[in-house]
Amino acid sequence: MFTLPLYKENFTKQRTLIAQSEHFEIHSFLYHSGVHAIEIKNAKGHLVVLPFMGQMIWDAQFLNTDLCMKNMFSEPKFAKTVVETYGCFAFHAGMIRMGCPSPQDDHVLHGEMPCATMDAAWLEINDDRVVIKGSYEYVMGFGDHYLAMPSVQLNKDASLFDIKMVVKNLATVNMPLQYMCHINATYVENAVMTQNIPDSALMLRETVPAHVQPTAQWLAYNESLKTSAPISILDKPEMHDPEVVYCMDDIARYADKAVFKMQIDADKYLQTEFDTHEFNCATRWLLCSGDQQVAAFALPATCRPEGFLAAKEKGSLIYLQPNEERCFSVRTGICQAL
Repeated sequence: MFTLPLYKENFTKQRTLIAQSEHFEIHSFLYHSGVHAIEIKNAKGHLVVLPFMGQMIWDAQFLNTDLCMKNMFSEPKFAKTVVETYGCFAFHAGMIRMGCPSPQDDHVLHGEMPCATMDAAWLEINDDRVVIKGSYEYVMGFGDHYLAMPSVQLNKDASLFDIKMVVKNLATVNMPLQYMCHINATYVENAVMTQNIPDSALMLRETVPAHVQPTAQWLAYNESLKTSAPISILDKPEMHDPEVVYCMDDIARYADKAVFKMQIDADKYLQTEFDTHEFNCATRWLLCSGDQQVAAFALPATCRPEGFLAAKEKGSLIYLQPNEERCFSVRTGICQAL
């Protein structure tokens, strides 16, 4: 294995081949906006990762399929909050705050990590895999202090890939932790969603966050969902505007490893799997509007995405002791059905 440090000054708007092997091609480039990007390509497809902006996965295409939500952004934009550049396939939501803030919360949507300016980024490459890694030190006078170390791993000939996060509390006091691996999967009409946890675990979100503007039709539909089985087929796209959200709590009681699938045609399905002892909650987010279409069939998380105060009130906040470290890993992507 060899390590290749990434430096902002080496990126140009001209795509540059920075590493190549029998199984991989890796290019660096700048978007017109000036955002730095790394494309990692194998025989099955490619990922585009933003190494210095929260290590977002901006684009993911495998098996001739675009895995990413439909969105309004032709390219990533420099931003302080994720809604200013909401076009990526996946981002890290958290770390001390996560979710949709209530009027009483003091944080932005999904917290400080999605657009964090990374302190360092590098590639680790061997014959079988490429890993892009980064580090970000969050420090606030009279506040929290932590080190976040995200990574994305793509193996040779693979159409599934691993998104990881390691977070360490560097403060001398306990640190609250809320984290979600926010995977914005494509919305495909008539796709079928399944999982290895029972339907009864999927609870319809009954609160309406500030960014949702409900219509009378949607309110009636949402009311009907309270007494019906959770949505498993995307056959009513007109009813998914505004969004429909399901929350899943304490899922470790059902399985040690959660496996969620979304069949998008006869021979392909998207898949997300994770350890429920790392992520004991999950969210399903469905939205189909003219500008944004997303079927986030599985968003692994440590708690519900209802903001900091809601998690504190429900007792679902994790606290890291001084020098304590937590690791999270999600495998996601697309598979060929047999």
